[in-house]
Amino acid sequence: MFFQWLKQYVPRSLYARAALILVVPVVALQLLVTIVFIKRDLEDLTTQMTATIQREIALLRQQARGARSPEEYLSRLTPYLAPLTMQARFLPPDAPPPQTALSLNEFSGRVVREKLQRELEGFVAVQFPEDRAFLLYFDTEVGTLELALDRRRLTAAAPHQLIVTMVFFGFLMTVISFVYMRNQLRPIKKLADAAQAFGRGRHLSYSPRGATEVRVAGSAFVDMRARIERQIEQRTLMLSGVSHDLRTPLTRLKLGLAMIDEDEAEPMLRDVEEMQALLDAFLDFSRGASTGEPEPVDPQQLAIAVVEAWQRQGKDVMLGELSGAGTVLLRPQAMRRALENLVSNAVRYGTRARVSVALTEKSLRLRVEDDGPGIPASQRGDAVRPFARLDPARNQDLGSGVGLGLAIVTDIARAHGGTLRLGQSEALGGLSADIVIGR
Repeated sequence: MFFQWLKQYVPRSLYARAALILVVPVVALQLLVTIVFIKRDLEDLTTQMTATIQREIALLRQQARGARSPEEYLSRLTPYLAPLTMQARFLPPDAPPPQTALSLNEFSGRVVREKLQRELEGFVAVQFPEDRAFLLYFDTEVGTLELALDRRRLTAAAPHQLIVTMVFFGFLMTVISFVYMRNQLRPIKKLADAAQAFGRGRHLSYSPRGATEVRVAGSAFVDMRARIERQIEQRTLMLSGVSHDLRTPLTRLKLGLAMIDEDEAEPMLRDVEEMQALLDAFLDFSRGASTGEPEPVDPQQLAIAVVEAWQRQGKDVMLGELSGAGTVLLRPQAMRRALENLVSNAVRYGTRARVSVALTEKSLRLRVEDDGPGIPASQRGDAVRPFARLDPARNQDLGSGVGLGLAIVTDIARAHGGTLRLGQSEALGGLSADIVIGR
């Protein structure tokens, strides 16, 4: 349960996670060393030095015992103050009671105060002025005595030197580690960029670099990309060759039917026309998204051009909401073919179609809606597969195709690193087809 809660706060990127793995142990180690140093070394040392001062104060009190005035008290202390490097004076009787004065970073002073307050008889206050002096106030039989001595007799000369040095060198080593880690993660980032670009239909130059494991993964990616490109090229050549070779006998059939009686040839001409349409669909599918190189395209202008082309044919195709502005790297011919296929399906199975565009910083969404019967949710997965025909679910009376329309759109969307999503149109009631592409 704890790890599941902690997981939502862990950074997502590899660089941030590596930085976290590097920084957390360094910070934890510095905190541990600081706490141990303060609690065991600095505090114990200060306590021992304070105990020594307490013994010296006990000696002074023993020598001044029985004094009847401040002057007599100080005269008895005078022979001992110089050897003990101390100075003493009595506060005037009308002087306000002294108060303890400690700065916020005075850790050693607090240890001294607590020990003297707990063990020194007549303790009043302690003060640590900025001039390396230590002032101790305690009550005697003849008044409040102020005892001044060098603070280095109570606290370490540079109590924070170890901590400052440790923090400085810890920070320096962390910066050096960050630079080294960045150089190690850079080949992984380049591999990820090349893989993402290839998934979106772009060929980004990449050569394996970095550690052995990264080089092995990079070489495997380069080989995989080459095999996929060869497979796509072979598929394109095969389908294009088959479709091209079939055009010759179809042309001869058309010429032969043109010499036959028109009434007798009409059914056979329809069959030839249908075969011609199937060949055109095969060619579109074989080309897929391979035509053209990605270039900056304004998706709104692309949608407007497609809608105007269908309106010139007398179809009820309209523009929907156009949100966002800017350009996206697309293959314009392939993306226009995808939009036209979706609009063609929309006007084929419905009476109206609407095209809308939503462009954000992270994604592009091209939506085509219609008022047709739609596609049941259980059959939407089959609808995007090649040669799948769902005419009974739509409307068999409107003719049949080869089942490549949505497959071509899916292929084009995937070539751009996106996907085709089918759903129910809330506005028109029919099918809603979204081409979603990451930016």
